[in-house]
Amino acid sequence: MKTGIVFLALAIGALAATPPEFNDVFVAGQDGFPALRIPAVVVAKDGTVLAFAEARKAPHADQAGNEIVLKRSRDGGRTWGALQTVASDGANSLNNPTSVIEQNSGRVWLMYQRIPGHLKEMSKQTETGYEGTNVYRNFFVWSDDNGATWSPPREVTRSTKRPTGATTIASGPGIGIQLTRGPHAGRMIFPFNEGPFGQWNNFAVFSDDRGVTWQCGENVPGAIINDANGKPHSQMNEVQMVELADGSVRLNSRRFAGAKVRKTAMSRDGGVTWSPAEDAPELRDPSCMASIFRLTFPGDGGKSRILYSGPDSLKRENGTVHISYDEGKTWPVKKVLYPGSFAYSVLTVLPDGTLGCLFETDGTDRMVFARFQLAWLEAEIPPAAK
Repeated sequence: MKTGIVFLALAIGALAATPPEFNDVFVAGQDGFPALRIPAVVVAKDGTVLAFAEARKAPHADQAGNEIVLKRSRDGGRTWGALQTVASDGANSLNNPTSVIEQNSGRVWLMYQRIPGHLKEMSKQTETGYEGTNVYRNFFVWSDDNGATWSPPREVTRSTKRPTGATTIASGPGIGIQLTRGPHAGRMIFPFNEGPFGQWNNFAVFSDDRGVTWQCGENVPGAIINDANGKPHSQMNEVQMVELADGSVRLNSRRFAGAKVRKTAMSRDGGVTWSPAEDAPELRDPSCMASIFRLTFPGDGGKSRILYSGPDSLKRENGTVHISYDEGKTWPVKKVLYPGSFAYSVLTVLPDGTLGCLFETDGTDRMVFARFQLAWLEAEIPPAAK
């Protein structure tokens, strides 16, 4: 009996001591594209890891005839297959890949936006509504074979974009979620923001019929504040969402004004309405997309764990993974995953419990998949606090 306990203790200790491992996924100048940016990563029902990106035809340009591309890994992110094109549209730019797995069917959903080739995000010519050549549009594609092949694009602009007010629109980027508990269990949610540029609002786009129909929730109150000069400006933009233990949803957003920390809000009705935006004071933010991810629910793996990854700095550096044990209210545990250049990131978990983080580094010239263990993340935490 004692021998077994000792062996188990040694095994846990070795697991905790195992450092993260890092493998390149997308590298600027490779696969025929000078820039590959904006990570999204999900794990298909068969365990295949799907890493998405925008493949851009010019460096240092958010809109450059972007295609949505994919690489797949069949060994937990250690090695990656050839580049696949998921969607392309000539000179038009496809932006903000955001993916979710519908857990009942296993269908992989991917949302993105099409920006007309003659427009940029800051263009004054961008129009509201649904008609004309100066309009942003929303599209879905999906895969029923774990990312091997993809459907033709399906436009859903009219059900996912407001008819007035909204000019720019952007899903995530990153991942969506599917609720597992509460009165809205089964609902698929995509986090969203809409412009005009500098006047962004956050909201949810959701489906209660596994993707047949979609609708918009209401905007988060308090997104627009006055800056130091008294000029109205949004404090929120790129956004991710996470399910809480009671089926509520917490939003975590990039900051653009106010205190240099993440912004958060709560929805008690599955993303339809939101509490006013407020600061998340423990999560510093240099104004960079970041990730929030449910790992375990109370009673599942011991207690509630929500993870966050982002730069723990006022520069895009010092990539750090945080843990909250109280549904995202506080973040008592954090550990540096990658101390150097660290920009956009997306967390996931593999079928064996290994954690993954797809992140941008070397400025934004390289996208890397990190594999690490919860035991490594919690290694220095007293057992009573875990």
